[in-house]
Amino acid sequence: MFSRSLALTGLLLATLSIHAKTIDATTAGVLGDGTTLNTATIQKVIDDCSASGGGTISFPAGRYLTGTIQIKSRVTLRFETGATLLGSTNVDDYRNLDPFVDGNGHPLGHALIVALDADHVGIEGAGTVDGQGPLLKKVQKNYTMRPFLVRWVRCTDVTVKDVHLTAPGAWTLNFFQTKGAVIEGVTIRTRDLGLHNNDGINIDSSEDLRIQDCDVNSGDDALVIKSTSSRPSRDITAKKCKLSTRTNAIKLGTESFGGFENISISDCEVTNTQMSGIALYTVDGGDLRHVTIKDITMDGVAVPISIRLGTRLKTFREGDQPKPSPGKLSDVTIKNVTAKNIKLIGLLINGVPGHPVESLALENIHLEVPGGGKAGDATVQLPENETAYPEYTMFGKTMPASGIYARHLHGVQFKDVTTTPLLPDARPATTLIDVTDLTPANFATKP
Repeated sequence: MFSRSLALTGLLLATLSIHAKTIDATTAGVLGDGTTLNTATIQKVIDDCSASGGGTISFPAGRYLTGTIQIKSRVTLRFETGATLLGSTNVDDYRNLDPFVDGNGHPLGHALIVALDADHVGIEGAGTVDGQGPLLKKVQKNYTMRPFLVRWVRCTDVTVKDVHLTAPGAWTLNFFQTKGAVIEGVTIRTRDLGLHNNDGINIDSSEDLRIQDCDVNSGDDALVIKSTSSRPSRDITAKKCKLSTRTNAIKLGTESFGGFENISISDCEVTNTQMSGIALYTVDGGDLRHVTIKDITMDGVAVPISIRLGTRLKTFREGDQPKPSPGKLSDVTIKNVTAKNIKLIGLLINGVPGHPVESLALENIHLEVPGGGKAGDATVQLPENETAYPEYTMFGKTMPASGIYARHLHGVQFKDVTTTPLLPDARPATTLIDVTDLTPANFATKP
């Protein structure tokens, strides 16, 4: 019995030793000269490492040009200080291992780095992954082949730590149907590159993810959670992140087929964001429920909080059938939010007739809205646009209230919520339409 225990212990130590091994990519023939295409060489190093039990592949300082590389189980890529993985500018060097379409119907799925059905995988280090998106766009007459920078597809136990990610063709860091991931200390810079759809951290139909201490400045949504498949995105926490973007900083939705549940986002700083600071959208039949967002500061947003339950009812994966009716948007708590330098309105909340947003709690929210509205603006009737792509812009540029517009809600609680106009405003501070079970009952009429 004792000898058997020793044997098992030895086997375990040997296994751990294999998993802990580090391979210098350059000793395996990978060249960091910035011009040699290393796709096949890097892939062989990854394949051999995975087949021999796993380990870390280290890229020392240098510039490593490659097309699509696939991380296999038990392999971590580490980019050391001064190391840059460069995406090829030849469209033929990329592969699409998991095709799908986005919310606008565009085909997507190519990637520079991809892991498919892999476990215990990751990317780490103080180096950089640069997709060279602007150059890849330049060589295409129609910019249709837009590779993601990093994709994790149906993976488990993923770690992305400390790396600098920039210039993707589409989304920067994407997780699809992935279970168990830690994203920590990651810096993303994709803004002002002349590209589109270059989200920062993009989570799709995944669960048990932890995001912390990331710094994202993106051309599209900074931290966005989607569900393009029937699986919901759930059990996700994000905290202590800095977010800045040309679109939405914190977003659930657009693609919302499978829904969202048990999401917690806290202690984040939102700056220089041209659309919504917090956007909660479910429009494709999935439920959005049990979401808590708290301790958020914003400086420079169009709309601090935008919430939408709609009836677009779109699908994104082959074989999926449209949902027959909208899902529910319920059990949402947003508290401890401050915002200044707002461009349009403080809170914009919309269900649709017969399908209200339910059980919404807003607490300790203080917003400096722009003001300056005219009396005639108060008579504007916002379109329902029940089946449209969800964004605050779907309702037009003129709001009938200076601070809060809410329509088709049941069970909403306002506690210590203020909107302060910076300029005199002839509109009411709050407009509520088809709102039932309101606490306090006189919220819209109190001074």
